Amino acid sequence: MILLADESVDRPIVERLRQEGHDTLYVAEWSPSIIDDQVLQEANNRNALLLTEDKDFGELVYRLGRVHAGVVLIRLAGLPPSSKAEIVAKVFADHALELMGAFSVISPGAVRIRKPSNRDGAAT
Repeated sequence: MILLADESVDRPIVERLRQEGHDTLYVAEWSPSIIDDQVLQEANNRNALLLTEDKDFGELVYRLGRVHAGVVLIRLAGLPPSSKAEIVAKVFADHALELMGAFSVISPGAVRIRKPSNRDGAAT
């Protein structure tokens, strides 16, 4: 599984996922400040699961209907980066395959995974 981490993602999360063996590309390392549409397109080009802390990707996916290989929105504001990294690594250990093709939200104590419905392509 290839992951593409938006530059909004804390570096310790990226480093932890790499330590866990995930092939993780980090926008902050190769193309900082690209716009969200470009980030999503790059993730699609690589068939990568997109990790972000930016809620704007929800609008791109739901309101504007953008295609994606999977988006994981990290909503762990207020936690130290090391705690965020631990939580995200645990979610990937437990749910990696379920995250592909879904729009998922990681929040303290919860993971919500929304797969598109088969009948019309909209999220369920």
